[in-house]
Amino acid sequence: MDKPARDTSNTYSGVKLKPFDFDRPWATLRSRSFRLLPVAGIVIAAVSLSACGDKTAEKKPGQALASVNGEEITVLQLNDELSRVNPQVAQQEASRKRLLEALIDRQLLVTEATKEKLDRDPKVVQSIERAKATLLAQAYLQRRIGQPAKPERTEVEAYYNQNPQFFAQRKQFDLRQLVVPTSAVTDEVKKVIDSSKSLEEVAAWLASKQVKFARAQLVRSTTDLPPQLSSKLLTMTPGQMFIIREGDRSLLMTIAEVKDAPLTLEVAAPQIEQFLANKKSKEAADAEIKRLRSSAKIEYLNGETPATGKPAGEGGEGAHDRGVAGLK
Repeated sequence: MDKPARDTSNTYSGVKLKPFDFDRPWATLRSRSFRLLPVAGIVIAAVSLSACGDKTAEKKPGQALASVNGEEITVLQLNDELSRVNPQVAQQEASRKRLLEALIDRQLLVTEATKEKLDRDPKVVQSIERAKATLLAQAYLQRRIGQPAKPERTEVEAYYNQNPQFFAQRKQFDLRQLVVPTSAVTDEVKKVIDSSKSLEEVAAWLASKQVKFARAQLVRSTTDLPPQLSSKLLTMTPGQMFIIREGDRSLLMTIAEVKDAPLTLEVAAPQIEQFLANKKSKEAADAEIKRLRSSAKIEYLNGETPATGKPAGEGGEGAHDRGVAGLK
């Protein structure tokens, strides 16, 4: 089944949306909901923007909850923070008090930063402008795209049936690995791996040569791994060793066991619905950016040229290709 090229950064002309792994299996989206305004980013941006002294909000009688050296902290500010934390009913009062204290602490820091004229520091000013631009762009996309429609049951069933490797034929890999610096994976190390019968033999040799390494044990399924990597692992036999290179570190791995781990349509349906809704939202965002670009006058200056693809390591296909190519 054709799937959109992976774009975990989801950056649209400088607008970074909440990550979606559209060429990753549905299971990676279990705890993700479609929100164009990441909570952590908003809170940080709010701190930055308050540092520049924006006091356009109208103050109403009874709105202030505290005063910090003459600067008021209002009900609106506290409610905004509460809406982002969304505490359980039983914890609302305790969360309210903690957040009010956090707002007081923040205001103290902002006041001191302003005294030291950090709000005029070029790097701070640039960060504030970036936060402001990002928030405005995200707000526009949020209004333009709106809430994605819930996928039809037929769509969910179709996705389930078209991707048996994620569901009906799902496999689970029990993996063992040694993590070593990539610089340590020399031709000599490769020969040792070829001649060794187990990962333990390799570990003993590395220890004898005082090569630093770390052990790890993990379980992954065909829903957790890139399709190319899953397909490669399924061709291997338990005990067979291979290497995956990840930048400055390499993983010497072996498969201890492969198990059948199927998922029924009933179990998978809620996550598939979320995945498909996220996919539609991303497609709508892509379409809007394309529409805006088609009517805009965009000039590349100082020798800059349009990008021809996603850089490797930034969510493009290169990330997956590199991982598969690194298999020994």
